[in-house]
Amino acid sequence: MAIQIAIVGLGRVGGRFLELLLDSDTPGMEISAVSEQGDTDGRKLAQARGIPVESVEEILARGDQVDVVYDLTGQAEVRQRLREGMQRGGNRHTVVAPEVMAHLTWSLLTHEAPPDVHANMGY
Repeated sequence: MAIQIAIVGLGRVGGRFLELLLDSDTPGMEISAVSEQGDTDGRKLAQARGIPVESVEEILARGDQVDVVYDLTGQAEVRQRLREGMQRGGNRHTVVAPEVMAHLTWSLLTHEAPPDVHANMGY
């Protein structure tokens, strides 16, 4: 069974992160959905690869069918929406991985540091 991943925020860092995950061909991992409001290269990549582009609420509605949500927006409000939405839905399965975890994953995949875009990467 593959780990189901969603990525919220496909700007400069999030789009490149999506690309790295897709190119890694890591077994047991599947990008099940992404969320991006803008017309970014990351959104275009997701669409080209057939990955559903959904709102944060649609990703939350997937419930425990998503194992990990990488939040790469750099916005505390989005992290709060994700946490509160999962709490309201009774989802105790899905993990919201903040940017610091995406940076760790990035470093493990590439052996290089990701760009430092957002000042506060706290949980």
